[in-house]
Amino acid sequence: MLLLTCLFSSAAYSSVIDKIYHPYVDALEQEIEYRLIVQANQPGEPDDVALHQLSYGRSFGDKWFSEIYLIGEKSDVQSFEIEAYEIETKWQLTEQGEFWADLGLLFELEKADGESIWEFSTALLVEKELGKWSGTTNLFITQEFGRDIDEELEATFGSQIRYRYSRYLEPAIEFYSGEDVNALGPVLQGNLIVGTRRTLHWESGIIFSLDGYSPNRTLRFLLEYEF
Repeated sequence: MLLLTCLFSSAAYSSVIDKIYHPYVDALEQEIEYRLIVQANQPGEPDDVALHQLSYGRSFGDKWFSEIYLIGEKSDVQSFEIEAYEIETKWQLTEQGEFWADLGLLFELEKADGESIWEFSTALLVEKELGKWSGTTNLFITQEFGRDIDEELEATFGSQIRYRYSRYLEPAIEFYSGEDVNALGPVLQGNLIVGTRRTLHWESGIIFSLDGYSPNRTLRFLLEYEF
């Protein structure tokens, strides 16, 4: 999604450990994205919590990109249910390479299904490239509000260091920090060209706890069709 590291949204039904957002917008692009986050062995939480996110997004010019999400959840004590809906907009602030780092902003509004629970998040996205290396940081500030939740302001932080080995394979290390979460782990990602302006982007990683409060391990998977 910074001199620090990417901060991630911890919305009502989102995970601090999620994906890293990059500050770029590709004009005329549309995408369909599926994300899966599976967390295990977090103190005080159900086991094998699986968060599913399905979204459609498109760019508006070369500076704005918007996406709508359907969010569902399943655990060892709950069958799969739709939990929330979200709309997200990214604003590319600088041209790639124009300044010392590339900057963007991300805005998210999430509504819990069947409850008066809302979350509004704003994130600063920063990316710096050095040769084949890229460092990305997202910093999220999230406000929770609604009749069915105590209002609360939260901050989350996440970052990624990535080596662009080839178009098809880019190994990375990711770090996440937020409420009850400090975690670090390896991620692999890449792109497959499937046609003219048609690409399959994939990410897969395992993130491990750095303390006694985070999920012992978190598996994350992303598949994105860009067209």
